[in-house]
This record gives sequence, C-alpha cells and structure tokens, in this order.
Amino acid sequence: MDFLTVLQILDSTIRLATPLLFACLAGLFSERAGIFDIGLEGKMLAAAFFAGAIAYTSGSVWLGMLAAIAASVILSLIHGLASITFRGNQLISGVAINFLAAGLTVLIAQDWFRQGGRTPSLSGDARFNNIQLPFAETLEPVPVIGPIYAELISGHSFLVYVGLLSVPFTWWLLFRTRFGLRLRAVGENPAAVDTAGISVIRLRYIAVLICGILCGLAGAYLSTGLQAGFVKDMSAGRGFIALAALIFAKWRPWYALYATLLFGLLQAIAIRFQNVDIGTFTVPVQFMEALPYILTVVILAGFVGKAIPPRAGGEPYVKER
Repeated sequence: MDFLTVLQILDSTIRLATPLLFACLAGLFSERAGIFDIGLEGKMLAAAFFAGAIAYTSGSVWLGMLAAIAASVILSLIHGLASITFRGNQLISGVAINFLAAGLTVLIAQDWFRQGGRTPSLSGDARFNNIQLPFAETLEPVPVIGPIYAELISGHSFLVYVGLLSVPFTWWLLFRTRFGLRLRAVGENPAAVDTAGISVIRLRYIAVLICGILCGLAGAYLSTGLQAGFVKDMSAGRGFIALAALIFAKWRPWYALYATLLFGLLQAIAIRFQNVDIGTFTVPVQFMEALPYILTVVILAGFVGKAIPPRAGGEPYVKER
C-alpha cells in the first residue's frame, strides 16, 4: 500500500467520521444530563431529508442546514416532552422517534419530489463545497508534509471543520465552565442540583436542545456534504454506531473523537477494499460492507471494559415536595 493510498483512506476516514462525531457529541450532552437518547438515528435522518429538500428547493445549502437543525430540534423537544415533562420511558421515546423519522421522510419525499422517496441531486450552492486552506497548492509538491496538508488537512467541507472544532469546545464547556459542572451534576445527582436552587428540568431541556442542534448538523452533512441529496434510510445505522462510540469513549469528548475516527476508518477500509482476494478465495462485498457493524459489536463486547454511564441516566426526576 503506497503513501497516496494511505492518505486517501485517512481522508475518507475524516469524511465518514464527521456525522458520527456530531451524533456522538449530541448523545454526550444528552446522556451527561441524564437523558438517554437512542433517537439519534431518527433525528439525523429527518435532518438529512429536510436539509436536502430545502437546499434543493431554495438553492441555498445554508437554508438547508437551518431546516435540518429545526427538524432535529423539534424531534428533540418531542423526546424532551415525553421523557422530562411527562416522565415517560426514554428508550421507548427514542425508538418512536426513529420509526417516525424513517416513515415520514420517505412519505414526504415521495409526495414532494416523486422520485421514490429521495430528493433530486444537489449541485452548486445547494451543497457544501470543499474549502482549500491557505498555501495548500503551494505546499503540495513538498514531500510528505505537502500531501498531508493539501490532501488530508485541507479540502474538506465547512461542517467537517466545525465537527473537529466542536470537540475542544465541548470539552471546555463541560469541564471548564459552571454550566458544564451543573449539567454533569444533573446526570449524576439531580436531587443535589435541585437542592442548590438550580432547575433540573431547565438544564435537561438545554442538553436535549444541544443534542438536537448537533444531530441536525450531522444530518445536514450527510445529504449536503457527504452526498448530494437525500436517499431513503441514508443514516444507515450511524446513530446507533454513534451510541456505540459514545460508550466506547466513556462519555468523554476527546475519546469520542478517537472512537468515531476508528469507526470511520473501518468504514473507509470497507469501502476501499471490496472483493478482496485471499489466495483463491474472494471476500464477498457484502461482508466488507457489514464489517464496520460487525467490528462495532466486537469492540463493544471485548474492548470497552467497564464503562459506567451517568448514575441518574434514564431516570425521570421527580421533585420532592
């Protein structure tokens, strides 16, 4: 395997890891506040559809991104209403959101565009174009450093860089601010937070809203950055992989980056090396496509170790009278 092939695989890794990273950070905020959210998949899917649909209709990828965030936030508020206000089962609420998004996106897409549940292809200003960083062309001929900067670091879309910058921002917000301390405390001991005169419900709703915004960015990237439009079930289990990455990362932002890059690498390898020949035997393409999901289960089963979620996670808070 030559150096250029390695760079191409790593470049694909970053692109494929970006929606996983957004969704993983979304789950991180929600679960740190004590709200388990397996509806990440549904929020990403709804966001992807509305991003593609509005971007195509308006010709503006920015309006598409705002529509994606709005759709995801609405679903997040529904989840918050069910699990925080009405103290319903958080897992059932998340499953319901996944089913709702999977059905409605195809139904609305077929009604609007008549293309079998997909949106028309996006082009021009309706997509996020790649950004060339300063001096990328100048440094490209330089051995090793040039290709790494020009091919791997430069040339990604706007949301890729937003995703990468979200990691240190999330770390700072959660571990270096008063808001972050309170948010983490709500997920560990909400009664103590309430005793201090801080609203548990308000903090949990804020966490759910942040989760919705990040899932909206993940979905927008899927349909307007990674691909050129929405297709049925295009999230393809990424929400569940993001949850697996979150457990693997043990609810920490920097570990979340490493975990999502690992899963992105697995996907990049599966896409790059299809129909692999091993002697006289050819590995089926279906096996390579399933490999990231298989390794997700293997990693969670054998390599995570003891991952302790927030103690109050999944439990509705009832204020003592």
